[in-house]
This record gives sequence, structure tokens and C-alpha cells, in this order.
Amino acid sequence: MSEAPPRNIIVTGGSRGLGLGIAIKLRDHGYHVIAVARKASDEIARATRSLHFWPGDLADIDAIPALVKDIRAEFGPIHGLVNNAGIGTSGLLANMRSADIERTVRLNMLSPIVLTKHVLRVMMVQGRKTGGRIVNISSIVGATGFSGLAVYGATKASLVGFTKSLAREVGPLGITVNAIAPGFVDTAMTDGLEGAQREQIVRRSPLHRLAETEDVANAAAFLMSDAARNITGTVLTVDAGSSA
Repeated sequence: MSEAPPRNIIVTGGSRGLGLGIAIKLRDHGYHVIAVARKASDEIARATRSLHFWPGDLADIDAIPALVKDIRAEFGPIHGLVNNAGIGTSGLLANMRSADIERTVRLNMLSPIVLTKHVLRVMMVQGRKTGGRIVNISSIVGATGFSGLAVYGATKASLVGFTKSLAREVGPLGITVNAIAPGFVDTAMTDGLEGAQREQIVRRSPLHRLAETEDVANAAAFLMSDAARNITGTVLTVDAGSSA
């Protein structure tokens, strides 16, 4: 009896931070993970056992079709995609340069939409029996707002609308589409928050703590699993209750 082929999952921005945590968690759950990023971090360079780095600049929209084609040729059928790559450009909108606005929209919104388009084409060819999983990493900022993050919040809110509509489009093919909305996650990114600001965010949480990378990674692993086969078009909030 032959072994079942590995379930390949693409994780964008998968070489560091939240993306790396998701990639490692999915690998530990038995998936074959392709971590796409512009360059490899030390952690991803040392990674072995079903976790591979794949170089790619997702801001280069025209290069995305070839990126998906090359990954499919190298690793075979694609089971899942985690759209995690993004940038958190901050600043008051009135003072923000148009180039920074365009860069944020390109990487946080246009890129995942185009990448999903080409991954879906692969999933459609594979057939309903294979199905597939799409997970978009949004943010609670897309729903609650945050001063200085108007553009970022707009891009993350757009991923929720994208998730809900796409879930209806591809559901008949057995493909699920969901989003995860992390709050402020206890990572190097939040280390830059001033002490009083960080404490205010922690106090706002009913649990009096920030969510951690592990919590978001666990949510992604669940949504990728067979246990979530009847969950689609949803947003799973992981923020220690801050937005409750």
C-alpha cells in the first residue's frame, strides 16, 4: 500500500516572526511547508524535515504566476496557502507618502489576491476530492481601527471581505477559505511599543496578556486540518479577548 503524498502548504513571509511560527507549527503537524520570503533568516536556513525556504518577492506582482508554477513543479500538488506576508507601515494618513501607501496596499492586499488566484488554479485542476485550504492573516485593526494605522487597517479589512466572498466562489470545489485576525502579538514587533502603551493594551485584555505567535500558529494549523473541513468564510480572532 503506497503512502499518501505529502500535503504541501505555502506560507508567505515564512522566514521570520509570525510566518515562521506558522510554518514550523504546520510542519510539526505533518504538512510539507514551503516558506516564501525575499531572503532566508537563520532559523529557516537551518530548518529541515519538510520545511523548505523558497525565495520570492511578493511585491513583484508580475512574477507571482511563475512563482506558483515553479513551486508546483518542484513539490507537486498544493494543498494549502497561508497569506501571511505583509508590512505594518504606520503614520498619520495626512503625512504619509503616496509611495508608502502604494507599497502597503500592494504587499498587503494586491499580492495575496493575485497569489491566491494562481494557487486556486492549481487546486481546481487537482479536483474536488483533493480540495484545499486558504488562510488569510488579517488583523483586529481591520475591524477596530487604530490611530496611525489607517492604510494598514484598510488592507487588513479588505482581506476579510476577500475571504468571505471567495469562500462562496470556491466552496463547491471543496476548498475552504478563512481568515485569522491576530491582535497585538507578543513578538519583536510589539517590543517597539512604549511601556505605558504596551501595558494599556495588556490591561484591555480580559486575560491581561498579549496573544503569542504559538496561539496564531495553532489557529492556522486547525483551519488547515480535516477537523475544520466544514468551516469556511469565517474570521478567527486571536487577541486574548482584547476586542471582545
